[in-house]
Amino acid sequence: MRPRTASPASSLRLTIRIAEAAAAVPRRTCMTGTHASGDRLQKHLASLGLASRREAEAWIRAGRVTVNGVVATLGARVGPRDEVRLDGRPVRRRAAPAKTTAYLAHRSPGEPLQSPDESGHEPLLARMPRKAGRRFIAVSPMPRVDGGLEVFTPDGELAARLQRAARQMEIEFRVRIHGELPAERLAALAEGVLGSGERLTVLGCEAGGGEGSNRWYAIVTRGASGKAVRQLFERQGATVSRVLRVRFGTLELDRDLPRGRSRAMTDAELAALVGTPPPAEPSARAAPARPRSGRSSPSKRVPAGRRTRR
Repeated sequence: MRPRTASPASSLRLTIRIAEAAAAVPRRTCMTGTHASGDRLQKHLASLGLASRREAEAWIRAGRVTVNGVVATLGARVGPRDEVRLDGRPVRRRAAPAKTTAYLAHRSPGEPLQSPDESGHEPLLARMPRKAGRRFIAVSPMPRVDGGLEVFTPDGELAARLQRAARQMEIEFRVRIHGELPAERLAALAEGVLGSGERLTVLGCEAGGGEGSNRWYAIVTRGASGKAVRQLFERQGATVSRVLRVRFGTLELDRDLPRGRSRAMTDAELAALVGTPPPAEPSARAAPARPRSGRSSPSKRVPAGRRTRR
């Protein structure tokens, strides 16, 4: 008797059944590691300086992170004995640093931050000291076309704290425009109204000199970004050519730090920056900020780098 041979149709049905059965098997995921009370996985990755917490969450959602060989999910916690892998590569723990590290830098206008530009110019973060971490996180960075004082840290937790604190910090900028703002435009600018209807808290604004057709203005804000300050001036019809951040909370740019250079913060600088309480809302508008007098802010300042020339 000849052996029975399966028809092509039956073979196809068998293949489909096998595929359906495989798809029905749930994918193993990890909600917790060996320590249910350990750090959350995204916090653990951020503390190693691999990414910000938000980027780490995106990695976890994409299934790129495993804990003890199991695909991790948001909410997973890990302990010292858990094996964490990113894209199949082990994430090695570093010895705890003796102290938290943060850096400040004097960024030139147009200088790339993380990646080389079209001309191949080296980015600012490529010159940061590698011994402090494998990845640096910029805190409220300035737009590419602008520059001034920048703050970096390899510590994801510290970066998150500084980012939250920056919303209440007094931040000072110097803005260069073509021509001069009339008095009524300057008064309207001090109201802080943006084109989107949002409003900035402007603590002081005044003219700061200039050469030729260019004029500088010093403006002190609370928690404003460089992009928002540029939009504020453009809304008053000004043609803005440069925005420089010269003070970030208690850190002030001075002549000690050349452009394109960075240095580590001192313990006193970092403590003052993190521990600065939100200032009380003034009953009346603060006095205009002077770019060089050092009297534009009631808070104590810690010199932090080079102040840019007018």
